[in-house]
Amino acid sequence: MLPGEEKIDVLLSEEEVLKRIRELGAEIEKDYADREITFVVTLKGAVFFACELAKRISRPVFFEFVRMSSYSGTKSTGTVSMLLDVEPDKIAGRDVIIIEDVIETGLTMQKLKDHIQSMNPASLTVCTFVDKHECRTVPFEAEYVGFSLGREFLLGWGFDVDQRYRNLPYVGTVRQ
Repeated sequence: MLPGEEKIDVLLSEEEVLKRIRELGAEIEKDYADREITFVVTLKGAVFFACELAKRISRPVFFEFVRMSSYSGTKSTGTVSMLLDVEPDKIAGRDVIIIEDVIETGLTMQKLKDHIQSMNPASLTVCTFVDKHECRTVPFEAEYVGFSLGREFLLGWGFDVDQRYRNLPYVGTVRQ
């Protein structure tokens, strides 16, 4: 099968995704009343989610980016590498929300949360688009969760296979 010829089953429609993002935005808006927020967005997948979420928050939202790697294709390598880091002065004393596309094993997110915590934010929470709780190998809970899904490999809304399919307007999985 050539790239782009995969058959994709839709798990979450664009309408379902946007509805849930509006709900998350309202939760964050309430929880962070009268405070500025700094999003630490994990590249590349969480960018789609972070931009839509920020549109639903009326107070100032600042963006910082990190890039971590633990995957090759569709498989986890078991190790986490920091490829792009945020400057500590952009975090210290600020209310920070880490924005993640998917939490699976919890290993990457726990490492990132510990790393950001070491920069002394005023507060630190995690918002994930998708939580695959049944894949956990380390205990980890996000404060804000868009959707809880199973073990399916996801495509669309930032999820990719070797950089392809991020731009699909829905969340799907390759038909087996």
